[in-house]
Amino acid sequence: MLSALLSSLRRRFPGLLLTAVIAALAIRLAGVPVFADNGLSALTFAILIGLLAGNTFYPRLGGPAGPGVLFAKGELLRAGVALYGFKLTFQQVAAVGMAGVMTDLSMLLSTFLLACWFGRRFLGLERDTALLIGAGSSICGAAAVLATAPVLQPRERDVAVAVATVVVFGTLGMVVYPLLWRAMAQLALPGLTQNQFGIYIGATVHEVAQVVAAARAVGEQAADSAMVSKMIRVMMLAPFLLGLSLWLAPRSATPDTPRRITVPVFAFVFIGCVLLNSLDLLPPSVVAALIRIDDVMLACAMAALGLTTHASAVRQAGSRPLALAAVLFVWLVAGGGAISWGWQALLA
Repeated sequence: MLSALLSSLRRRFPGLLLTAVIAALAIRLAGVPVFADNGLSALTFAILIGLLAGNTFYPRLGGPAGPGVLFAKGELLRAGVALYGFKLTFQQVAAVGMAGVMTDLSMLLSTFLLACWFGRRFLGLERDTALLIGAGSSICGAAAVLATAPVLQPRERDVAVAVATVVVFGTLGMVVYPLLWRAMAQLALPGLTQNQFGIYIGATVHEVAQVVAAARAVGEQAADSAMVSKMIRVMMLAPFLLGLSLWLAPRSATPDTPRRITVPVFAFVFIGCVLLNSLDLLPPSVVAALIRIDDVMLACAMAALGLTTHASAVRQAGSRPLALAAVLFVWLVAGGGAISWGWQALLA
């Protein structure tokens, strides 16, 4: 048991060390006043440095560093998301309210249906490609793509293309949303608050870590609301997969074949951390330490995401999958804003 653990640590150490170095550099850069004043967070720097490294020297290190980088992008990200619960309480969840839940549900359904309709009818994409891009854009990016794959049983190329497109536009969202916030704040729009904008970010940005990065660039209140909104959206993944499986069953050549439904366990661990924090069951010093650990975990995960996003994968996607992802991104930004503000006004 111990030898197996040590062997696993040795395999992952080079990659984890690389992501940790990038995370440390990102945290240091985020502390520079000129960057901090312009909303550039450590997570933003982590993915940007990761992208730069991933498309320059990292491919030559992919062999020894690969296991650790994949661990950071997977398990470390999920652990970071779970620990993020110590930054929230159920009192803050209540502040999101029914408007936040309805915004999440509306965006999930509308984005996925738009992907199915526009991707198949106007772009002529294969069914699996359109559905995978739709799932990634409507729920939680690459994680949703990978969770949907067992239901569809697509080719590996379709999965890679879908992951590449949602990572590209999710990363773009990390830049667009903070700029949009500053533009809207300068216009002094009535009723615009960090809480409301955070719900909008959580309901429309692709990846969990990208939500955190985009929202933190707006403010801590926006980050809290965005994370709650996003986790509500992530928890919709399980019923979404069940519904998709039931919808596809009559169209399958072997409808009686059991289909594996992937449940996002880390989302429920996140809720448990929120509960602990809400009940003040842990000393403040312990909570503060867990939050610092969480910051490093998320920065490492963003570095890993950047390291594994290669220009070749984007080229492989071709123009039509990228066009669908772009249409969905525009809908998430524009339509998501309208739907979010509509539900806020209706249920206020």
